Amino acid sequence: MKLFSNEPVKDAEEDSVSVIMSDDHARRIEILDDFEQAGISWLWATDVAGNLVYLSEKAAASLNKSIDELLALPLTSLFENDPDNPDEKSDRPLKFHLSKRSKINDLIVRRVPHTLGQEDHPTWWLISGHPKFDDLGNFQGYRGNAKDVTLEYQRKLRESRMAEFDSLTGLANRHRMDNRLNSLLAAFKVANRSCAIMMLDLDRFKQVNDTMGHPAGDELLKQVAKRLRSIIGDTGEIGRLGGDEFQVILPDLSDRGKLGEIAEKIVKIISQPYPIDDKSATIGTSIGIAIAPYDGVTKEELARSSDLALYAAKNSGRGQFRFFSSFLKNEEEERRLLVDDLRDALVNDQVELHYQPVVRTDDHMIVGFEALMRWTHPERGEVSPTVFIPMAEELNLINQLGEWALRRACHDALQWPKSVRVAVNVSAVQFANSGFPEIVMNALATSGLDPERLELELTESVFLGDSDTIDTAFRTIKELGVRLALDDFGTGYSSLSYLRSAPFDKIKVDKSFVDSCTQNDKNSAKIIAAIISLSDALEMETTVEGVEAFDQFRLVCSKGARYIQGWIYSKAMRLEEIEEKLGSGELSIEPDGPDLYRPDRRTVFRRIGAIHDDHRYDVVMRDLSKTGAMFEGLMGVPIGTKMVLDLGAGQLVVSTVTRSDESTVGVEFEMPLVSDGAGGLCTRHRASPYELSAAGMPSAALPAGNSSTTPDMSGLSGKARFMQVSGGGH
Repeated sequence: MKLFSNEPVKDAEEDSVSVIMSDDHARRIEILDDFEQAGISWLWATDVAGNLVYLSEKAAASLNKSIDELLALPLTSLFENDPDNPDEKSDRPLKFHLSKRSKINDLIVRRVPHTLGQEDHPTWWLISGHPKFDDLGNFQGYRGNAKDVTLEYQRKLRESRMAEFDSLTGLANRHRMDNRLNSLLAAFKVANRSCAIMMLDLDRFKQVNDTMGHPAGDELLKQVAKRLRSIIGDTGEIGRLGGDEFQVILPDLSDRGKLGEIAEKIVKIISQPYPIDDKSATIGTSIGIAIAPYDGVTKEELARSSDLALYAAKNSGRGQFRFFSSFLKNEEEERRLLVDDLRDALVNDQVELHYQPVVRTDDHMIVGFEALMRWTHPERGEVSPTVFIPMAEELNLINQLGEWALRRACHDALQWPKSVRVAVNVSAVQFANSGFPEIVMNALATSGLDPERLELELTESVFLGDSDTIDTAFRTIKELGVRLALDDFGTGYSSLSYLRSAPFDKIKVDKSFVDSCTQNDKNSAKIIAAIISLSDALEMETTVEGVEAFDQFRLVCSKGARYIQGWIYSKAMRLEEIEEKLGSGELSIEPDGPDLYRPDRRTVFRRIGAIHDDHRYDVVMRDLSKTGAMFEGLMGVPIGTKMVLDLGAGQLVVSTVTRSDESTVGVEFEMPLVSDGAGGLCTRHRASPYELSAAGMPSAALPAGNSSTTPDMSGLSGKARFMQVSGGGH
C-alpha cells in the first residue's frame, strides 16, 4: 500500500508542475525575444531613481549605443518632450509623469540633442509605461515598452508645418497667425493685457515681378522675410498672409513710441536694395498698426483696424506707418470717390503746375524753378501730391499726367529769362516707358525750349526697371542736351553706384537731413557736408532742399551749399506770380524765415478736454508740440496748476500750466508725445477702455465700440474751480 501512499504521488505532481512552469517561462522568454527582435516594440525598465535597468538590444542599437553605455543612465537624460510636437495629447512632459509616478500612454519623446553623436540623427520614440509597486506599496520603478516613430513623426511634422507655415519664406501662414492671434486675445482679455499687430504691404513689388520675373519676386520675398526676422527677433511672430502681404504680432506692447520706432526701422531696412541675380531691386513698405484693446478686442476688429491704417499709410505717400484711429473708417470709400475725381480732374484741367525757385546762396539769384503738381478739388480743396501721384501710378494715368506736366513746364519756361531753368519730376514708371525719350523730344520741339534749360529729376527707383531700357533712356536724353538730377539723395543705400553708372548733372540733398541738421545728437550736418564734397569731386551741382529757418540756412551754407530750394526763399508759386516778379526784372529773393527751426510745432484747431481735480472742461487746442500745447477756453488758471488733457480715444496727458494769459493757457507735458506716422502726434500710451470706464471717464474719451460698459459720469462732475468761456465752447 505504501506504493500508493500520498507522499510518492505528491512528489510526482510537483515535478510535473515544475516542468510545466519551466516550459512556460522559457516560452515566455522566447516570445519576448522574438517580439523584441522583430522590432514590433522594445522593452525598458527603470529603478526607483529613474535610471535604466533594462533596455532591449534593438532599442540600444537604434540609439547607436551599447547596452552597457545606456544602463544606469536616467531615462530623462536620453529623452525629452519635443517643443515642435504637433500632437496636442503629449502636452505633459516626461519628467512630469516620472515625478508623479503616473501612467504613461503613447508619449512622443525626442532624443536629447546633446546625446547625439557626430553620425547620429534626431530620433523620436513613442513610449508607454506604468509604475511598479511591491506588495507593501513601495515604488519599484517603471516598466514599459517603446518603438521608434521617427519616420512617421517627421512626416507629421512636415504636414503640420505645411499646414501652418509658408513654404516659400518659412514664416507662419495666415491660418497659424489667425489661431495665434485668437488665442492671445482670449488669454489677454482676462488679464487686461495689450497686443499690437502690424500689417505690412510691399510697395513696388509688382514692378519687380513684371520687370525681373516671378523667380526674382520669390527670391525678394525670402530676403524680406529674413530682414523681418532680424528686426523682430523673439519679441513677436511674423507671418506671410499671401502675395506681398505680411503681418507681425507683438504681444504685451502698447507703447506707440516703441511701435513707431519698430515700424520706422522696418520701413528703413525693407527699403534697402536687394541683390538678385547680379541685379539690384528696390522696394518699400507701408505699415498699418492696431493695438488691442483700444482698436479692437477680437481678431476681426484688429484686422479691420490695421487694414484701414495700412490703407491710410499707402494713400499718404507710402513708405511710412500709420496708427489706427476712428476717423480712418471712411477713408476707403473716400479714396474710391477720389479715384473717379482724379480722372475727371485730368479732363477738366483741375491739375496745375506751381513752381518753387532754386536760389544761388552767393547773391540770392533765382537760377531755376522746380515744377510741382497741384490739384485743387472743387469740394475737397487741395489734394496732396503724395496722395494723387501714387494713385495715378496705380490707375496707369501717370504717363498721361507726366507728359502733360512736361509739355506745360517747357511751355511756361519760355516766358522766363534764358538763364532760368525748369526742373520736372519724372516717376520710375514714366522713365521705364520705352517711349519716354521721344516724349521729351516732342515737348522740347513743340515748345522750342533750349534742352539745356530742361532738367529731369529722378529718384533711385528708376533703376528698378529693365536695365537696357534705362541705359537707352539715359543715353538718348543726354544726347539731347537735357540735364539730369538725382532727387532725394542720401535716403537710399546704393546711391554711389548710381552716380557711377548714370550721367547726372546734379544731386539734391533730401529735406530729411535738413530737418535735423541743427540737432546736436544727429549726424545730418556731417552727411550734408559729405554729400556736397562728393558732388564737388564729381563736378556736379548740389541743391539742398527744405531749408526753412536761418539756423538751417547758416549751417548748410557753412558746409558749402551753393544752391538752396526751400521756404526760407519761397514756397511754390503760380505761374502768374512768377511772370509778375520776373517781368519787373526781380531775379533775386532775399531769405526770410524764423531764426530757429521748430519741427514739432503744429497749429491746430481741435476740441479737447481739460481735467482738473474732479471736473472736466471743454476747451479748444490751438497749438501742439511734442512737449506741450496751448488751448483756449479757461480763465483764472494759476501757473503751476496740474491738469490732464484728454486728447480723445484714451489719450490722457499729464501736464503743468506754464502760461496763463486771460483765456489762453499753455501747458508742458510730463511725457513727450510721439509721431503718429502721419505727420501728427499722439501719446505713447493710452488708458484702456476698461480703465476709462471704471474711472468714470466721459464717453467722448472712450474708444468707439470697444467698451461694453457705460461709464459713470458722476466721477467727473465736481465743482468747477476755473471759469470756462466761449473760446472753449460749450
